[in-house]
Amino acid sequence: MKTLFCASLAALFLIAAAPTARAAESRIAWRGWDAGLQEAKRLDRPVVVDVYTQWCGWCKRMDRDVYARPEVREYLASKFVTVKIDAESSDPARFDGRSYTSRSLAGFFRVTGYPTTLFLRSNGEHLVNVPGYVQADQFLLVLRYIGDGHLDRGETWEDYKAASKP
Repeated sequence: MKTLFCASLAALFLIAAAPTARAAESRIAWRGWDAGLQEAKRLDRPVVVDVYTQWCGWCKRMDRDVYARPEVREYLASKFVTVKIDAESSDPARFDGRSYTSRSLAGFFRVTGYPTTLFLRSNGEHLVNVPGYVQADQFLLVLRYIGDGHLDRGETWEDYKAASKP
């Protein structure tokens, strides 16, 4: 009887601890640099690169308060390929036929503070850096500006932002 009780308790614990399908859906599919750029080219989608460091409090807040928002996650999943790089890491990365580390790649894109969000075209062409923490509603506006093609059509950020006010 004691064995049955322990087995039942263990089974309940495993069920409670297992990630649910909803929890899995609530996460962004972050990729490494090389895999992300390959996927962007294959899918012909722009790239969002979250450049962070392990010690950065604002990076953690961006993860918790911005990337965790359902509307941000859904828009990213529908329009972008998402990449994360640790700006202090020596992880290898290839770009434009050259070898880098994540650290030197952040330097190549002139990242000077964290978090910084890079936007790239599907072919890897650099579009813009967005430095610092950006509140979710403003971040979603930036995502839509790029993801819906306003930048590609030559619409200025100021015009887009003014037209997007409720």
